[in-house]
Amino acid sequence: MSATSALAKKIGFWSATSVIIGSVIGSGVFMKPASMAAQLGSPLWLAAVWIIAGIFSLLGALVFAEAGAMMPETGGVYVYFRRMFGDFTAFLYGWAAFSVINTAAVAAIAFVCAQYANDFLHLPRFGETSEAMALRIPLIGDLYPLANFGVKLLAVLLVLLLTALNYISVKAGSFFQVLSTFIKVAVIAALVAGIFFSGQGDIRHFTQAEHPATGWGLLSGVIAAMTGAFYAYDGWINATFIAGEIRQPQRNIPRSLAVGVFISMLIYVLVNQAYLYVLPVEKVAGSALVASDAIAVAWGQTGGAVVSALIVVCTLGAINGNIMATCRVTYAMGKDRVFLPWAGRTHAKFQTPGNALWLHGIWTCLFIISGSFDMLADMFVFITWIAYGMGAAGIFVLRKKMPDLPRPYRVWGYPLVPLLFIAFSAFYLGVTLWSDVTNYLAHRQPVINSVLGLVITATGIPLYYCFRKNRL
Repeated sequence: MSATSALAKKIGFWSATSVIIGSVIGSGVFMKPASMAAQLGSPLWLAAVWIIAGIFSLLGALVFAEAGAMMPETGGVYVYFRRMFGDFTAFLYGWAAFSVINTAAVAAIAFVCAQYANDFLHLPRFGETSEAMALRIPLIGDLYPLANFGVKLLAVLLVLLLTALNYISVKAGSFFQVLSTFIKVAVIAALVAGIFFSGQGDIRHFTQAEHPATGWGLLSGVIAAMTGAFYAYDGWINATFIAGEIRQPQRNIPRSLAVGVFISMLIYVLVNQAYLYVLPVEKVAGSALVASDAIAVAWGQTGGAVVSALIVVCTLGAINGNIMATCRVTYAMGKDRVFLPWAGRTHAKFQTPGNALWLHGIWTCLFIISGSFDMLADMFVFITWIAYGMGAAGIFVLRKKMPDLPRPYRVWGYPLVPLLFIAFSAFYLGVTLWSDVTNYLAHRQPVINSVLGLVITATGIPLYYCFRKNRL
Protein backbone atom coordinates (compact mmCIF):
# COMPACT_ATOMS: atom_id res chain seq x y z
CA MET A 1 0.00 0.00 0.00
CA SER A 2 1.39 3.41 -0.93
CA ALA A 3 1.64 6.34 1.43
CA THR A 4 -0.97 8.06 -0.72
CA SER A 5 -3.63 5.38 -0.34
CA ALA A 6 -3.03 4.97 3.39
CA LEU A 7 -3.92 8.55 4.28
CA ALA A 8 -7.24 10.26 3.67
CA LYS A 9 -7.38 13.09 1.11
CA LYS A 10 -8.73 15.97 3.16
CA ILE A 11 -6.67 18.98 2.06
CA GLY A 12 -8.02 21.38 -0.55
CA PHE A 13 -6.36 24.10 -2.62
CA TRP A 14 -6.55 26.87 -0.03
CA SER A 15 -5.38 24.56 2.75
CA ALA A 16 -2.38 23.52 0.65
CA THR A 17 -1.66 27.15 -0.23
CA SER A 18 -1.91 28.13 3.44
CA VAL A 19 0.64 25.42 4.28
CA ILE A 20 3.08 27.09 1.90
CA ILE A 21 2.41 30.66 3.07
CA GLY A 22 2.30 29.59 6.71
CA SER A 23 5.53 27.61 6.43
CA VAL A 24 7.35 30.38 4.54
CA ILE A 25 6.32 33.42 6.56
CA GLY A 26 7.69 32.94 10.05
CA SER A 27 10.33 34.97 11.84
CA GLY A 28 12.49 35.64 8.76
CA VAL A 29 10.64 38.77 7.62
CA PHE A 30 11.25 40.32 11.05
CA MET A 31 14.78 39.04 11.77
CA LYS A 32 16.66 38.94 8.46
CA PRO A 33 16.31 42.44 6.89
CA ALA A 34 18.76 44.03 9.36
CA SER A 35 21.65 41.64 8.61
CA MET A 36 20.84 41.78 4.88
CA ALA A 37 20.92 45.59 4.93
CA ALA A 38 24.30 45.51 6.70
CA GLN A 39 25.68 43.13 4.07
CA LEU A 40 24.44 45.24 1.14
CA GLY A 41 24.39 48.83 2.35
CA SER A 42 21.90 49.70 -0.38
CA PRO A 43 18.09 49.94 -0.27
CA LEU A 44 17.88 49.15 -3.99
CA TRP A 45 19.95 45.97 -3.63
CA LEU A 46 18.03 45.02 -0.48
CA ALA A 47 14.76 45.09 -2.40
CA ALA A 48 16.42 43.39 -5.39
CA VAL A 49 17.67 40.47 -3.28
CA TRP A 50 14.19 39.81 -1.89
CA ILE A 51 12.80 39.86 -5.44
CA ILE A 52 15.60 37.71 -6.94
CA ALA A 53 15.34 35.12 -4.15
CA GLY A 54 11.56 35.12 -4.57
CA ILE A 55 11.79 34.66 -8.35
CA PHE A 56 14.16 31.70 -8.03
CA SER A 57 11.99 30.20 -5.30
CA LEU A 58 9.03 30.60 -7.67
CA LEU A 59 10.98 28.95 -10.51
CA GLY A 60 11.84 26.11 -8.16
CA ALA A 61 8.18 25.75 -7.26
CA LEU A 62 7.24 25.57 -10.96
CA VAL A 63 9.91 22.93 -11.57
CA PHE A 64 8.80 20.77 -8.66
CA ALA A 65 5.16 21.25 -9.63
CA GLU A 66 5.72 18.99 -12.67
CA ALA A 67 7.01 16.18 -10.47
CA GLY A 68 4.28 16.80 -7.90
CA ALA A 69 1.49 16.59 -10.47
CA MET A 70 3.03 13.42 -11.98
CA MET A 71 3.50 11.70 -8.63
CA PRO A 72 0.91 13.03 -6.17
CA GLU A 73 2.14 10.85 -3.31
CA THR A 74 2.83 11.69 0.30
CA GLY A 75 6.58 12.19 0.81
CA GLY A 76 7.30 14.82 -1.83
CA VAL A 77 10.97 15.14 -2.76
CA TYR A 78 11.79 11.71 -1.30
CA VAL A 79 9.26 10.11 -3.68
CA TYR A 80 10.58 12.10 -6.66
CA PHE A 81 14.22 11.25 -5.92
CA ARG A 82 13.34 7.57 -5.67
CA ARG A 83 11.95 7.65 -9.21
CA MET A 84 14.70 9.94 -10.50
CA PHE A 85 17.86 8.58 -8.90
CA GLY A 86 16.99 5.42 -6.95
CA ASP A 87 16.66 4.35 -3.32
CA PHE A 88 20.12 5.45 -2.14
CA THR A 89 19.82 9.13 -3.09
CA ALA A 90 16.21 9.23 -1.91
CA PHE A 91 17.19 7.82 1.48
CA LEU A 92 20.03 10.33 1.93
CA TYR A 93 17.62 13.17 1.21
CA GLY A 94 15.09 11.73 3.66
CA TRP A 95 17.76 11.28 6.32
CA ALA A 96 19.01 14.86 5.84
CA ALA A 97 15.40 16.10 5.98
CA PHE A 98 14.82 14.32 9.30
CA SER A 99 18.20 14.86 10.97
CA VAL A 100 18.86 18.48 9.96
CA ILE A 101 16.58 20.25 7.50
CA ASN A 102 13.09 19.90 8.87
CA THR A 103 13.45 19.28 12.60
CA ALA A 104 16.13 21.95 13.13
CA ALA A 105 14.01 24.47 11.24
CA VAL A 106 10.96 23.75 13.43
CA ALA A 107 13.12 23.99 16.56
CA ALA A 108 14.47 27.38 15.53
CA ILE A 109 10.99 28.75 14.71
CA ALA A 110 9.52 27.40 17.97
CA PHE A 111 12.30 28.98 20.02
CA VAL A 112 11.77 32.38 18.33
CA CYS A 113 8.02 32.09 18.99
CA ALA A 114 8.62 31.28 22.66
CA GLN A 115 11.13 34.12 23.01
CA TYR A 116 8.60 36.71 21.86
CA ALA A 117 5.75 35.14 23.80
CA ASN A 118 7.99 35.57 26.83
CA ASP A 119 7.69 39.35 26.43
CA PHE A 120 4.15 38.90 27.80
CA LEU A 121 4.65 35.82 30.01
CA HIS A 122 7.98 36.72 31.72
CA LEU A 123 9.03 33.11 32.21
CA PRO A 124 11.83 32.26 34.70
CA ARG A 125 15.24 31.74 33.08
CA PHE A 126 16.34 28.81 35.35
CA GLY A 127 19.77 28.55 33.69
CA GLU A 128 22.67 30.76 32.66
CA THR A 129 25.22 30.77 29.83
CA SER A 130 28.35 30.76 31.99
CA GLU A 131 31.33 28.60 31.09
CA ALA A 132 30.53 26.32 34.01
CA MET A 133 27.18 25.43 32.42
CA ALA A 134 28.61 24.78 28.94
CA LEU A 135 28.45 21.41 27.23
CA ARG A 136 31.43 21.19 24.86
CA ILE A 137 30.83 19.16 21.68
CA PRO A 138 33.73 18.46 19.27
CA LEU A 139 33.39 20.26 15.89
CA ILE A 140 30.30 22.09 17.09
CA GLY A 141 31.44 24.13 20.07
CA ASP A 142 29.82 25.07 23.37
CA LEU A 143 26.16 24.35 23.94
CA TYR A 144 24.12 25.72 26.83
CA PRO A 145 21.19 23.35 27.38
CA LEU A 146 20.16 25.08 30.64
CA ALA A 147 20.22 28.62 29.26
CA ASN A 148 16.78 30.26 28.88
CA PHE A 149 15.25 27.03 30.08
CA GLY A 150 11.85 28.57 30.74
CA VAL A 151 11.66 29.78 27.13
CA LYS A 152 12.86 26.38 25.89
CA LEU A 153 10.16 24.59 27.88
CA LEU A 154 7.52 26.83 26.31
CA ALA A 155 8.96 26.07 22.84
CA VAL A 156 8.82 22.34 23.64
CA LEU A 157 5.22 22.70 24.82
CA LEU A 158 4.25 24.48 21.58
CA VAL A 159 5.83 21.72 19.47
CA LEU A 160 4.13 18.97 21.48
CA LEU A 161 0.71 20.66 21.39
CA LEU A 162 0.79 21.25 17.64
CA THR A 163 2.14 17.74 17.07
CA ALA A 164 -0.79 16.39 19.08
CA LEU A 165 -3.23 18.52 17.05
CA ASN A 166 -1.94 17.07 13.77
CA TYR A 167 -1.81 13.59 15.31
CA ILE A 168 -5.50 13.70 16.19
CA SER A 169 -6.79 15.09 12.90
CA VAL A 170 -5.57 16.17 9.47
CA LYS A 171 -8.63 18.40 9.23
CA ALA A 172 -7.90 20.07 12.57
CA GLY A 173 -4.29 20.70 11.60
CA SER A 174 -5.23 22.09 8.19
CA PHE A 175 -8.02 24.25 9.69
CA PHE A 176 -5.58 25.73 12.18
CA GLN A 177 -3.19 26.37 9.31
CA VAL A 178 -5.80 28.18 7.20
CA LEU A 179 -6.97 30.23 10.19
CA SER A 180 -3.46 31.18 11.36
CA THR A 181 -2.39 32.05 7.80
CA PHE A 182 -5.45 34.28 7.31
CA ILE A 183 -4.76 36.09 10.60
CA LYS A 184 -1.06 36.35 9.74
CA VAL A 185 -1.67 37.90 6.31
CA ALA A 186 -4.33 40.27 7.69
CA VAL A 187 -2.08 41.47 10.53
CA ILE A 188 0.94 41.95 8.23
CA ALA A 189 -1.27 43.89 5.79
CA ALA A 190 -2.37 46.13 8.68
CA LEU A 191 1.27 46.57 9.71
CA VAL A 192 2.34 47.59 6.19
CA ALA A 193 -0.65 49.91 5.70
CA GLY A 194 -0.14 51.47 9.12
CA ILE A 195 3.49 52.30 8.35
CA PHE A 196 2.84 53.63 4.84
CA PHE A 197 -0.08 55.79 5.97
CA SER A 198 1.61 57.04 9.14
CA GLY A 199 3.03 60.11 7.39
CA GLN A 200 6.35 59.53 9.17
CA GLY A 201 8.35 58.18 6.22
CA ASP A 202 10.44 59.44 3.36
CA ILE A 203 10.40 57.95 -0.15
CA ARG A 204 14.06 58.96 -0.57
CA HIS A 205 14.94 56.07 1.73
CA PHE A 206 14.05 53.70 -1.16
CA THR A 207 17.04 54.88 -3.22
CA GLN A 208 19.55 56.74 -1.05
CA ALA A 209 22.46 55.16 0.85
CA GLU A 210 25.56 56.57 2.54
CA HIS A 211 27.94 53.66 1.99
CA PRO A 212 26.59 51.12 -0.53
CA ALA A 213 28.73 48.04 -1.16
CA THR A 214 30.55 47.96 -4.50
CA GLY A 215 32.68 45.55 -6.54
CA TRP A 216 33.59 42.24 -4.92
CA GLY A 217 32.17 43.43 -1.62
CA LEU A 218 28.80 43.85 -3.31
CA LEU A 219 28.93 40.36 -4.85
CA SER A 220 29.84 38.69 -1.55
CA GLY A 221 27.20 40.81 0.18
CA VAL A 222 24.54 39.76 -2.32
CA ILE A 223 25.37 36.06 -1.80
CA ALA A 224 25.33 36.43 2.00
CA ALA A 225 22.06 38.37 1.87
CA MET A 226 20.62 35.78 -0.51
CA THR A 227 21.21 33.10 2.12
CA GLY A 228 19.13 35.14 4.55
CA ALA A 229 16.39 35.61 1.97
CA PHE A 230 16.36 31.90 1.07
CA TYR A 231 16.09 31.09 4.77
CA ALA A 232 13.02 33.32 4.91
CA TYR A 233 11.51 31.79 1.74
CA ASP A 234 12.20 28.18 2.68
CA GLY A 235 9.04 26.16 3.21
CA TRP A 236 7.52 26.44 -0.28
CA ILE A 237 8.36 22.77 -0.91
CA ASN A 238 6.07 21.65 1.93
CA ALA A 239 2.99 21.29 -0.26
CA THR A 240 4.67 18.39 -2.09
CA PHE A 241 5.17 16.49 1.19
CA ILE A 242 1.40 16.31 1.74
CA ALA A 243 0.59 15.65 -1.93
CA GLY A 244 -1.03 12.32 -1.15
CA GLU A 245 -3.61 14.05 1.04
CA ILE A 246 -4.47 16.91 -1.34
CA ARG A 247 -7.75 16.72 -3.23
CA GLN A 248 -7.35 16.89 -7.04
CA PRO A 249 -3.54 16.93 -6.66
CA GLN A 250 -2.75 17.19 -10.40
CA ARG A 251 -4.59 20.52 -10.43
CA ASN A 252 -4.06 21.83 -6.90
CA ILE A 253 -0.34 21.11 -6.38
CA PRO A 254 0.92 23.37 -9.22
CA ARG A 255 -1.64 26.06 -8.37
CA SER A 256 -0.88 26.07 -4.64
CA LEU A 257 2.90 26.17 -5.24
CA ALA A 258 2.69 29.09 -7.67
CA VAL A 259 0.11 31.09 -5.70
CA GLY A 260 1.72 30.42 -2.31
CA VAL A 261 5.22 31.46 -3.36
CA PHE A 262 3.95 34.54 -5.24
CA ILE A 263 1.91 35.76 -2.25
CA SER A 264 4.88 35.18 0.07
CA MET A 265 7.18 37.13 -2.25
CA LEU A 266 4.69 40.00 -2.46
CA ILE A 267 4.40 40.14 1.34
CA TYR A 268 8.19 40.11 1.84
CA VAL A 269 8.78 42.92 -0.66
CA LEU A 270 6.00 45.08 0.80
CA VAL A 271 7.21 44.57 4.39
CA ASN A 272 10.80 45.35 3.36
CA GLN A 273 9.72 48.57 1.64
CA ALA A 274 7.62 49.53 4.67
CA TYR A 275 10.73 49.29 6.86
CA LEU A 276 12.69 51.43 4.40
CA TYR A 277 9.93 54.01 4.19
CA VAL A 278 10.40 55.02 7.84
CA LEU A 279 14.07 54.01 8.32
CA PRO A 280 17.10 54.74 6.12
CA VAL A 281 19.03 51.62 5.16
CA GLU A 282 21.80 52.48 7.66
CA LYS A 283 19.30 52.38 10.54
CA VAL A 284 17.79 49.16 9.21
CA ALA A 285 21.30 47.64 9.24
CA GLY A 286 21.94 48.74 12.83
CA SER A 287 18.59 47.62 14.22
CA ALA A 288 18.37 44.72 16.63
CA LEU A 289 14.70 44.30 15.71
CA VAL A 290 13.89 46.31 12.63
CA ALA A 291 10.14 45.72 12.74
CA SER A 292 9.93 47.14 16.26
CA ASP A 293 12.03 50.18 15.33
CA ALA A 294 9.95 50.82 12.20
CA ILE A 295 6.66 50.66 14.12
CA ALA A 296 8.14 52.85 16.88
CA VAL A 297 8.74 55.57 14.25
CA ALA A 298 5.25 55.15 12.77
CA TRP A 299 3.18 54.52 15.89
CA GLY A 300 5.30 55.42 18.90
CA GLN A 301 6.84 53.22 21.59
CA THR A 302 3.88 50.84 21.79
CA GLY A 303 5.34 49.25 18.66
CA GLY A 304 7.49 46.77 20.59
CA ALA A 305 4.52 44.93 22.07
CA VAL A 306 2.74 44.97 18.70
CA VAL A 307 5.74 43.40 16.98
CA SER A 308 6.14 40.74 19.68
CA ALA A 309 2.49 39.72 19.28
CA LEU A 310 2.84 39.74 15.49
CA ILE A 311 5.89 37.48 15.57
CA VAL A 312 4.10 35.05 17.88
CA VAL A 313 1.16 34.86 15.45
CA CYS A 314 3.41 34.38 12.42
CA THR A 315 5.67 31.78 13.99
CA LEU A 316 2.78 29.72 15.39
CA GLY A 317 1.48 29.20 11.86
CA ALA A 318 5.00 28.39 10.62
CA ILE A 319 5.48 25.78 13.36
CA ASN A 320 2.18 24.10 12.50
CA GLY A 321 2.79 24.20 8.74
CA ASN A 322 6.19 22.59 9.08
CA ILE A 323 5.03 19.97 11.60
CA MET A 324 2.08 19.05 9.38
CA ALA A 325 4.11 18.66 6.19
CA THR A 326 7.67 17.59 6.93
CA CYS A 327 7.00 14.39 8.88
CA ARG A 328 5.39 12.97 5.70
CA VAL A 329 8.89 12.35 4.28
CA THR A 330 9.80 10.11 7.23
CA TYR A 331 6.36 8.49 7.01
CA ALA A 332 6.87 7.64 3.33
CA MET A 333 10.34 6.20 4.06
CA GLY A 334 8.90 4.01 6.80
CA LYS A 335 6.08 2.91 4.50
CA ASP A 336 8.69 1.84 1.92
CA ARG A 337 10.67 0.09 4.70
CA VAL A 338 13.88 1.95 3.87
CA PHE A 339 13.75 3.55 7.33
CA LEU A 340 12.12 2.56 10.64
CA PRO A 341 9.05 0.58 9.48
CA TRP A 342 6.91 1.71 12.41
CA ALA A 343 7.38 5.32 11.26
CA GLY A 344 5.28 4.40 8.21
CA ARG A 345 2.23 3.24 10.18
CA THR A 346 -1.03 5.12 9.81
CA HIS A 347 -3.10 5.65 12.94
CA ALA A 348 -6.07 3.31 12.69
CA LYS A 349 -8.59 5.80 14.08
CA PHE A 350 -7.27 9.21 13.04
CA GLN A 351 -5.79 8.22 9.65
CA THR A 352 -2.71 10.36 10.34
CA PRO A 353 1.03 9.51 10.20
CA GLY A 354 1.05 9.38 13.99
CA ASN A 355 4.37 7.65 14.67
CA ALA A 356 6.28 9.87 12.22
CA LEU A 357 4.70 12.96 13.80
CA TRP A 358 5.87 12.01 17.29
CA LEU A 359 9.32 10.95 16.06
CA HIS A 360 9.79 14.40 14.52
CA GLY A 361 8.30 16.07 17.57
CA ILE A 362 10.69 14.37 20.00
CA TRP A 363 13.75 15.00 17.80
CA THR A 364 12.75 18.66 17.46
CA CYS A 365 12.38 18.99 21.24
CA LEU A 366 15.90 17.60 21.73
CA PHE A 367 17.22 20.29 19.39
CA ILE A 368 15.35 22.94 21.38
CA ILE A 369 16.80 21.77 24.70
CA SER A 370 20.33 21.43 23.34
CA GLY A 371 20.29 24.85 21.72
CA SER A 372 22.21 23.45 18.74
CA PHE A 373 19.45 24.32 16.29
CA ASP A 374 20.90 27.76 15.50
CA MET A 375 23.97 26.19 13.96
CA LEU A 376 21.93 23.43 12.32
CA ALA A 377 19.48 25.96 10.88
CA ASP A 378 22.43 27.71 9.22
CA MET A 379 23.29 24.41 7.53
CA PHE A 380 19.85 23.45 6.32
CA VAL A 381 19.67 26.15 3.62
CA PHE A 382 22.84 24.75 2.02
CA ILE A 383 21.63 21.12 2.11
CA THR A 384 18.16 22.13 0.95
CA TRP A 385 19.51 23.88 -2.14
CA ILE A 386 21.52 20.80 -3.08
CA ALA A 387 18.21 18.92 -3.10
CA TYR A 388 16.48 21.68 -5.07
CA GLY A 389 19.21 21.66 -7.75
CA MET A 390 19.09 17.86 -7.98
CA GLY A 391 15.31 17.94 -8.26
CA ALA A 392 15.50 20.30 -11.22
CA ALA A 393 18.06 18.02 -12.87
CA GLY A 394 15.75 15.10 -12.14
CA ILE A 395 13.05 16.64 -14.35
CA PHE A 396 15.31 15.90 -17.35
CA VAL A 397 15.89 12.38 -16.01
CA LEU A 398 12.17 11.72 -15.71
CA ARG A 399 11.44 13.01 -19.20
CA LYS A 400 13.98 10.54 -20.56
CA LYS A 401 13.14 7.57 -18.29
CA MET A 402 9.36 7.98 -18.34
CA PRO A 403 8.45 9.86 -21.52
CA ASP A 404 4.96 8.34 -21.70
CA LEU A 405 3.95 8.94 -18.08
CA PRO A 406 1.02 11.42 -17.97
CA ARG A 407 2.12 14.93 -17.06
CA PRO A 408 -0.92 16.97 -15.99
CA TYR A 409 1.39 19.96 -15.63
CA ARG A 410 4.58 20.61 -17.61
CA VAL A 411 7.05 23.11 -16.24
CA TRP A 412 6.73 26.48 -17.93
CA GLY A 413 9.69 27.45 -20.12
CA TYR A 414 11.17 23.94 -20.38
CA PRO A 415 14.12 23.37 -20.79
CA LEU A 416 15.29 26.94 -20.12
CA VAL A 417 13.66 27.37 -16.68
CA PRO A 418 15.05 24.12 -15.16
CA LEU A 419 18.49 24.83 -16.67
CA LEU A 420 18.47 28.36 -15.27
CA PHE A 421 17.45 27.04 -11.87
CA ILE A 422 20.21 24.39 -11.93
CA ALA A 423 22.84 26.96 -12.94
CA PHE A 424 21.79 29.34 -10.19
CA SER A 425 21.76 26.53 -7.59
CA ALA A 426 25.30 25.47 -8.57
CA PHE A 427 26.55 29.07 -8.43
CA TYR A 428 24.91 29.73 -5.07
CA LEU A 429 26.21 26.50 -3.52
CA GLY A 430 29.74 27.06 -4.83
CA VAL A 431 29.98 30.62 -3.55
CA THR A 432 28.44 29.65 -0.20
CA LEU A 433 30.98 26.84 0.27
CA TRP A 434 33.83 29.18 -0.68
CA SER A 435 32.55 31.82 1.76
CA ASP A 436 32.21 29.29 4.60
CA VAL A 437 35.74 27.98 4.08
CA THR A 438 37.15 31.53 3.89
CA ASN A 439 35.39 32.57 7.10
CA TYR A 440 36.58 29.41 8.84
CA LEU A 441 40.21 29.99 7.81
CA ALA A 442 39.93 33.60 8.96
CA HIS A 443 38.59 32.32 12.35
CA ARG A 444 35.34 34.22 11.94
CA GLN A 445 33.36 31.03 12.56
CA PRO A 446 34.26 27.88 14.55
CA VAL A 447 33.10 25.34 11.97
CA ILE A 448 32.41 25.13 8.24
CA ASN A 449 28.61 24.90 8.39
CA SER A 450 28.11 23.72 4.81
CA VAL A 451 30.72 20.95 5.20
CA LEU A 452 29.28 19.88 8.55
CA GLY A 453 25.86 19.65 6.90
CA LEU A 454 27.35 17.33 4.28
CA VAL A 455 29.00 15.24 7.01
CA ILE A 456 25.72 14.84 8.91
CA THR A 457 24.01 13.85 5.67
CA ALA A 458 26.79 11.33 4.99
CA THR A 459 26.11 9.62 8.33
CA GLY A 460 23.02 8.28 6.60
CA ILE A 461 25.16 6.11 4.29
CA PRO A 462 25.82 3.31 6.82
CA LEU A 463 22.22 3.64 8.03
CA TYR A 464 20.97 3.07 4.47
CA TYR A 465 22.90 -0.19 4.14
CA CYS A 466 21.81 -1.27 7.62
CA PHE A 467 18.12 -0.76 6.84
CA ARG A 468 18.60 -2.27 3.36
CA LYS A 469 20.12 -5.42 4.86
CA ASN A 470 17.27 -5.80 7.32
CA ARG A 471 14.70 -5.29 4.56
CA LEU A 472 16.13 -8.01 2.30
